[in-house]
Amino acid sequence: MEIDHIVPESLGGPTTRENLWLACSMCNDHKGSRIAAADPITGTVVRLFDPRRQRWTEHFEWSVEGDAILGKTAIGRATVGALRLNRVELVEARRGWIIAGWHPPAT
Repeated sequence: MEIDHIVPESLGGPTTRENLWLACSMCNDHKGSRIAAADPITGTVVRLFDPRRQRWTEHFEWSVEGDAILGKTAIGRATVGALRLNRVELVEARRGWIIAGWHPPAT
């Protein structure tokens, strides 16, 4: 995990508690300096999910198997795609966590 600027410093985001969040380094690398991405269904460019101001359950849900994150809204779908939240290694890790009883988290 690493500290991520929700609005990147390169786009004027401050280094304040309200603009910082923990992110896995690979997800943060995929995010880069973006704050928006296209919804793969509508093609509309929307802001990426803001974990400080938005509720995870409004924008995402777990697949039936519990190993993949599904976007419920344009923001959710754009974020899943932009951050590549269902990379093979993440899905495989989640499968192991399910077997261990650690996943998916209670909502």
